[in-house]
Amino acid sequence: MTVIAPLRLLAVITLLLAALADPGRAQPTAGDPMTPRDPLPAPLVLKFITPPEVTGQELGIEQAVAIALANQPTIQNRVSAYVAAQQRVAQALSPLLPQVSGQWNGFQNKNSVQITGQGGQTATVSVSTSTTATVTGSLLLFDFGKNWAATDAAKANSEFARESVELQKDLIALAVKQSYYNLLLSSRLVVVNAQALDRADLNLRSAKGFFEVGTRPRFDVTRAEVDVANARVSLIRAQNLVSLSRIALNTGMGIAINAPTRVVDILAYEPFMVDRDSLVAEALRRRAEYRQAKYQVDAAEATLRQNFRNFFPDIVASGTYGGTRSEFAEIFSYGVQLNWSIFDGGNKVARYKEAKALLDATKANVRDTELTIWQQVEQAYVNLISAEEQIGAAQKAVESAQENFRLSQGRFDAGVGTIIELTDAQLALTQAQSTQAVALTDYRLSIAQLERNLGRR
Repeated sequence: MTVIAPLRLLAVITLLLAALADPGRAQPTAGDPMTPRDPLPAPLVLKFITPPEVTGQELGIEQAVAIALANQPTIQNRVSAYVAAQQRVAQALSPLLPQVSGQWNGFQNKNSVQITGQGGQTATVSVSTSTTATVTGSLLLFDFGKNWAATDAAKANSEFARESVELQKDLIALAVKQSYYNLLLSSRLVVVNAQALDRADLNLRSAKGFFEVGTRPRFDVTRAEVDVANARVSLIRAQNLVSLSRIALNTGMGIAINAPTRVVDILAYEPFMVDRDSLVAEALRRRAEYRQAKYQVDAAEATLRQNFRNFFPDIVASGTYGGTRSEFAEIFSYGVQLNWSIFDGGNKVARYKEAKALLDATKANVRDTELTIWQQVEQAYVNLISAEEQIGAAQKAVESAQENFRLSQGRFDAGVGTIIELTDAQLALTQAQSTQAVALTDYRLSIAQLERNLGRR
């Protein structure tokens, strides 16, 4: 007590001093039992829509993708970046157009002159004001194609930004499809676990009935109660997974997170026909990443041309017209100017070599992109075949598990089977049904991934 009491007093004094020093931060601690805990701050007013397609009806996967493409902020971000890249094309072209500027100067000059006369020195002050207004125009006559090369580079970079928009749309479409199928899977698992809970309840009632008439021990009842409790926990987890999957889908679509989204159950096997020999060619034709790699080569080639032509001079025509003071004493000048940097310490040479190395790097990147796309297509195709084969095996496992559970339940009801045998059969059936749902989901996800790798949306 002699140690704890001073420590408590010191803590109270520290809190009081902190509150006096900054009253805005003086808030009750989370462990204060006298003050109710505020779990979350008041939400901000967020402007995210709930589309009419989501309210009151089930959403198809094509609708989900369309909503995402229209509302996803990341796509809008890439669109704005593309618009900015287009403006950089105009910036690169602008030096080739006439340039006009104006200038006005105003000065007041004060001079003090000491004059020595018969009566001594006198100071004479003269004040004069001068103003000048001029307009200057210039036009680049010839620059050996420097600005045209810079414009070509800006155009290639603009196309790269446009493909970034398409790439982001492809990624969003894939993410929405994955969230859609995950929501279907979690909903299917809720049904599976609800059926498992019903079977566990039926087994518990049977065990209790046999125990009451004295044909079964108390152990059968307690084991059945454990099975019911475990089934209830699994059902709660599956229901929570549905909520999390719905949140993920709404986020992918770029709509209100709490939108009551429901989806059409398409979690069934449908053959997906593809021509394996034409898959890689289709992917190279459709994939935005491959087009981006080629536009990088175009931009690098234009930059290399620009750096090479920087070794040559610029020829500029310019003229100036204006006047001075209020009486407008006319002034003008015009002429042609040649600007040429003869030696700059090797800066232009280094920039040219840098541009050449970057061009080689972009060409290597094209080859790497081709190899990566080929790998992704082959892997997606192999995964699709594997997922398709697993569906048949999973269906056979469900049929066998159902028959095994039926026999185990009959043996238990006849008094020749044990509760352990029955609960094991029940667990095997639930696992088989869950595996079947996962297999169907994996098949759909494999199709979505293959479509993404082929550049389909």
